[in-house]
Amino acid sequence: MSTALTPTRVGSLAADQAVLLERDGYLLLRGAVPAPWRDLLRAAFDTGVGTGEQWVAPKASGWRHALVDLDPTVRETCRLPVLLATAAQILGGAFFLAQIEGREPLPGGGHQPLHRDGAGLRAASAMVFLDDYGPANGATRVVPRPLDLGKPDEALSLTLAGGAGDILVFDADLLHGATRNVSGARRRSLLLNFLPESARAGEDAYRAVRNVRMDNGEVFTP
Repeated sequence: MSTALTPTRVGSLAADQAVLLERDGYLLLRGAVPAPWRDLLRAAFDTGVGTGEQWVAPKASGWRHALVDLDPTVRETCRLPVLLATAAQILGGAFFLAQIEGREPLPGGGHQPLHRDGAGLRAASAMVFLDDYGPANGATRVVPRPLDLGKPDEALSLTLAGGAGDILVFDADLLHGATRNVSGARRRSLLLNFLPESARAGEDAYRAVRNVRMDNGEVFTP
């Protein structure tokens, strides 16, 4: 459970980044994770991989999942100033870190239909890439906001590519989905969710179902 709520002030996003985020609905933060942390994060992911029985709710097939939310380097990564500033730009008010888990598409698996994490939902999602990623190993594809016609259209999607240490931050209403890992190369990531402080009570009611073990009492304020 969370302890007493502790407000933490969050800085502002750079003006050019804020413009891109508002226009596209997502922002790719290149090399945001410090290089010395990356091996530690990969180790935390691999240590957190277990059997299906460790998850309260069933997980999708074609993926490797990892419990990582108690690892100190993972927690520090979730508090990177540029990541918090991007989440604050999306949410606009007080918010908290609701969940962290590790996810990796297995060889031949990982494809997802284009979807929204929540149509009209006020939430910010982020993916911290722990390995290099691209169309061959299950990278994420997105439909930038100006191209979004309301219904999923694969012809409008863009498949992202980059290196370990990049962070993708996006509005939960953005159309997105993973691609198939055709090469079999590793593509580990951390998936984070930030929610408005007003959603805390409802989210806390499902902590056990979501396998949330961390203290999430910190409140971030723009």
